[in-house]
Amino acid sequence: MREITVNKFRAALKDFADQAIFDHEPLRVTRKQGQDFVIIGAEDWEQLQETVYVLQNTALMGQIKQSDVSHRTGKGYSPTQEQLDEINSL
Repeated sequence: MREITVNKFRAALKDFADQAIFDHEPLRVTRKQGQDFVIIGAEDWEQLQETVYVLQNTALMGQIKQSDVSHRTGKGYSPTQEQLDEINSL
């Protein structure tokens, strides 16, 4: 994560905000007194919130784990060629 001082951030706020948005890299802004803060694009924030939701949802994580096990053991669902053709034609 990149890091800058609050004075540098204040001097070029728009440029740093654009970098955080378009580069998808959060920016830590440090202050001499008080707590630091982080600038992150809204799209990246929403993705992080979705990830946190999935990780905290024990039922969903259980389904993902079961799916991974069935995939690794080759016991998962396999579509027919006709189903694959239909999917691929979309």
